[in-house]
Amino acid sequence: MSTKLHIVGGGLAGSEAAWQAAEAGTEVILHEMRPVRGTDAHQTASLAELVCSNSFRSDDAQNNAVGLLHEEMRRAGSLVMRAADAHKLPAGGALAVDRHGFSAAVTQALENHPRVHIAREEITTLPPPEWGRAIIATGPLTSASLGAAIGEATGQDQLAFFDAIAPIVHRESINFDIAWFQSRYDKEGPGGGVADYINLPMDEAQYKAFVAALLDGEKTDFKEWEKSTPYFEACLPIEVMAARGEQTLSFGPMKPVGLQDPRKTERHYAVVQLRQDNRLGTLWNMVGFQTKLKHAEQVRIFRTIPGLENAQFARLGGLHRNTFINSPRLLDEQLRLKSQPHLRFAGQVTGVEGYVESAAIGLLAGRFAAAEILGLAIGPPPSTTAFGALLAHITGGADERTFQPMNVNFGLFPPFPKTAKIRGKDRKQAMSARALEDLSGWLGDKQAAE
Repeated sequence: MSTKLHIVGGGLAGSEAAWQAAEAGTEVILHEMRPVRGTDAHQTASLAELVCSNSFRSDDAQNNAVGLLHEEMRRAGSLVMRAADAHKLPAGGALAVDRHGFSAAVTQALENHPRVHIAREEITTLPPPEWGRAIIATGPLTSASLGAAIGEATGQDQLAFFDAIAPIVHRESINFDIAWFQSRYDKEGPGGGVADYINLPMDEAQYKAFVAALLDGEKTDFKEWEKSTPYFEACLPIEVMAARGEQTLSFGPMKPVGLQDPRKTERHYAVVQLRQDNRLGTLWNMVGFQTKLKHAEQVRIFRTIPGLENAQFARLGGLHRNTFINSPRLLDEQLRLKSQPHLRFAGQVTGVEGYVESAAIGLLAGRFAAAEILGLAIGPPPSTTAFGALLAHITGGADERTFQPMNVNFGLFPPFPKTAKIRGKDRKQAMSARALEDLSGWLGDKQAAE
């Protein structure tokens, strides 16, 4: 069997897998179809391009599961986290990145790695046996031909849902006689800022008129084959959320709590938040405003938001189709396809949701594959770690009959014994401390084996 590792897909998972395997001493061929073949969501040919949001979400490693995953990835030598930290933007308690600088850094690192070869070509079938070990990390935008091959090999109809993209506004077109800068509850972010978001207030009448406009606005039509495709609950189009009840948005992405214009005394009924989208601070992402409204309707309706009456949009919202496999049924604890163990899967195609989670599964797949090629023993990370909890969930912890994409969260971690009597915020901090301690042992054992 070949001693080279083939990786199909140059998104976050494939890029991280390639880096980890190459750093371990394995020769890697990374196959990326762009720019030979584009997608409906990508705009560049760069590796690890971010297409939905520039936020890696919370960077709080003590109190938030995704923040803990950030820290575990850093300690494991993650290329994705190295690039994210080097290109971070002000975003309150979140880790947001300059999307172009981030993907350029990942691309450059892999292009310059002596054990990585990047092949710009579309792979339309499963990797052939003569390739030896391979990782499929084609992400949410797996091409139709490869998706069909995966479905045929797994014996399962591929599952799919829609991922919606939020609009981006030019900062210079925002009316700051109405807008103000503030992070929710003035929470300090990784860069030390407490005013990292642009906030746009609404009174009750404005809010209700806005919700009515969302519901009445003309939406993108689905193709016949798309009509039964479900959304991912954590990335619902804003008009879909609005349809669940008039107050849904005021308790969701437009909640006013922790936000107050210092120039005003009256409380806001709802608040729209915008998050910085590039290092220059010229582009701002409408937080939670992913949408399937038609473009003309987006411009018309979003300009009714106070402060956006003259808004100019660098990008309008849209939809892209997402695919994933039934991993609890199909994959073993090292992400190998049970029916063809020379093949591994990584990233969103495994049913994890989120950039960080996708990259984390890529990190694990790269390490597992490299160890196998090099003849080294490596077990899965402890289930008490964010790595291990997420891996355990998609490779058996989830119910295969109802499997849906999942973000990392503390509900996936093994609980403490009832006798420990750890609750609330203390429980999260205790889980984080336990995770990092156990991760140290796993990384130490692995490094010692190498």
